[in-house]
Amino acid sequence: MNIEPIIKDLKAKKYAPVYFFCGDEPYYIDQLTKFIEENVLSAEEKEFNQTVLYGLETTPEEIVLTSKRFPMMSEYQVVIVKEAQLLKKMEDLETYILNPQPSTILVIAMKGKEPDKRKNFGKEIVKRSVYLKTERLKDDKIPEWVGNHLRKKGFSITARAAIMLAESVGNELEKVVNETEKLIINIPQNQEITEQHVEQMVGISKEYNIFEFQKALGTRNILKANKIAFYFADNPKNNPIPVLIASLYSFFQKVLQFSYLKNSGSSNIAKDMGMNPYFLGDYEVAARNYNPAKLIRIMHTLRDCDLKSKGVNSDGADHGELIKELTFKLIH
Repeated sequence: MNIEPIIKDLKAKKYAPVYFFCGDEPYYIDQLTKFIEENVLSAEEKEFNQTVLYGLETTPEEIVLTSKRFPMMSEYQVVIVKEAQLLKKMEDLETYILNPQPSTILVIAMKGKEPDKRKNFGKEIVKRSVYLKTERLKDDKIPEWVGNHLRKKGFSITARAAIMLAESVGNELEKVVNETEKLIINIPQNQEITEQHVEQMVGISKEYNIFEFQKALGTRNILKANKIAFYFADNPKNNPIPVLIASLYSFFQKVLQFSYLKNSGSSNIAKDMGMNPYFLGDYEVAARNYNPAKLIRIMHTLRDCDLKSKGVNSDGADHGELIKELTFKLIH
């Protein structure tokens, strides 16, 4: 997701009458909204010319009335509607969208949803605004994103450390950024961020983490896999089973993909899988230990465990018992 073109225009004071940010990834919506809120008007201009409204507390009529006001001692006024997904009858803004006030910069931030493009309002908002739909990154894209984010800040990170961070935090970019800030604050720019740094600063156990668990399962190291599983079972708050299942499903899905590509004679498996060749070794080892038929059974096992964790046919088993049971089924 590249928001830089929008930022570049804003920095150059090339403003549009309406900005509409929506979608599943709130990080980019917040970044753009914050940039406009902090940078378009000077501190003096903001006092009379910047208004922040919230979807649950406002109405389309109030937004329109506010947006139609003229700025005071400023070229522009800024009107920001946060949490617009909670705004009722948003389509009532259509008349204003068709004929916006040139001296107003209206920003609508709609998280977790997008306008219905089958309806006229949805079509018009896409056509007549600076429109950005954000999408949540897939888990396997987070390590690369971490590397790029840190590089922009003047830092570098090893591939293993980026994976460890991603596996620990998940794919919510705001959480990822918060954890990288701990690294940025504590590590000099000329020093590469390593697994040891992530362990120390982010608080990930060197031995008991999802990355090591996947590795133990992939190599069929029964002793280590069970040791980690028992640790997870004893620390359910720090190792929630939904996150664990999602990570394992992604891992074994990639192992299955690797198996099919290798058997089909692919000349560039890393490229076909859309991943860095550095990570292929773990999948290759796991593919030797689990044939495709077993991998498909593992997918079903993970789905069953997910349902049990939600109370379906669980027979009263708690999350710790489910993790132990899951580990046994995966590795045998």
